Amino acid sequence: MERSRRKIILSWCMYDWANSAFAATIMAAVLPFFYSSVAGASLSKTTASSYWGYTNTIAMLIVAFSAPILGALADHMGMKKKFLAGFAALGIASTVSLVSVGRGEWFLASTFYILGMVGFSGGNNFYDSLLPHVAGDEDIDRISSYGYAMGYLGGGLLLIFNLAMIMKPGFFGIPDAEWGARYSFVTVAIWWAVFSIPILKNVSEPPIVPIAGESSHPLRASLQRLSLTFHNLRKYREAFKFLAAFWLYNDGIGTIISMAVIFGAEINIAQEHLIGAILAVQFVGIPFSILFGHLAGKIGPKRAILLGLGIYSGIAIGGYFIQTALHFWLLAILVGFVQGGTQALSRSLFGTLIPKSRSAEFYSFYDVSSKFAGIIGPLVFGLVGQMTGSSRLSIVALVIFFIGGGLILLTVDEKEGRRKAF
Repeated sequence: MERSRRKIILSWCMYDWANSAFAATIMAAVLPFFYSSVAGASLSKTTASSYWGYTNTIAMLIVAFSAPILGALADHMGMKKKFLAGFAALGIASTVSLVSVGRGEWFLASTFYILGMVGFSGGNNFYDSLLPHVAGDEDIDRISSYGYAMGYLGGGLLLIFNLAMIMKPGFFGIPDAEWGARYSFVTVAIWWAVFSIPILKNVSEPPIVPIAGESSHPLRASLQRLSLTFHNLRKYREAFKFLAAFWLYNDGIGTIISMAVIFGAEINIAQEHLIGAILAVQFVGIPFSILFGHLAGKIGPKRAILLGLGIYSGIAIGGYFIQTALHFWLLAILVGFVQGGTQALSRSLFGTLIPKSRSAEFYSFYDVSSKFAGIIGPLVFGLVGQMTGSSRLSIVALVIFFIGGGLILLTVDEKEGRRKAF
């Protein structure tokens, strides 16, 4: 591989390294516990878990309804990178603002988190849309997997530092563990900002491919592109069948990511075990994300994803029986086996089923699928928790998403989808 192409690929992967700090510290490890114990101090633990679920639902609704229009607009105007930069800036500013959240201020924490999630998820849409332009058909699975592996490594390294700040605040001159958590939010913002520079500097904006009869007015043109996409559903039938499958099974994956720690806090697992287990997911995920990329080369990405969904179903059932910190650790390690690989191969498989010239538009639909998944899963989690007084049955309910998504995925014809896309 020539040096310039290696530099472009590495720069693209570095954005996973950059924003995975948000996924690890804010979404998965530190903020959920902080939300339950500090921001939600005036709430019962079950109510705090439910409110956290609703907060995730609101964030996903905002992104889900805005992403398709923005994706089409980016394709029309050739502004994938500018939209990426704008959403990243929103996420970074909202993340650093979390340092101001005090005890009992759950509403303020929810507000900043919603804005941060919009920035994180919106930016990922345009980051993902650059993948088909950075990678070729022969290495798209491998490069997508490398991106996830780098994300796990970057997010994990910062999470180690954040965990040290929380467990040993005096060593850093920090008053206590609560302020250790608050300052960890600041480190995430700095990390995200600094390591976003390579993709913005070294990855080129893909060329604009105009559509016949397209309006010169940007918003009208974006709506025309969306309309055309809906009319072409039959032409790209395999891609949209995949989206239906992804919509279901990613619901389960996303809910496990966003709700695991606050569920652990609800059943009185200590913070150091919760954050430590999430840290284990980060580092276990590095080799297994790469392994899934190689596995896809041998058995195909669809079969590799189905294997991951089978393991996820077992994890969801096992979650009902968690009693000790050891149980939580064991399930977290199992999640590390499949989380990055399943999501990386989903991203790359979709990239082979769509036309490259409209990647931002199509990846916006991919993003919408993931965000609608992020709406239903946490909402179900919150509702079941409030109705039953415990979130254990909420975990078991996720099995239906893995099984349903897997059954639809079985119907996707990869070869036919690729033939139609190119």
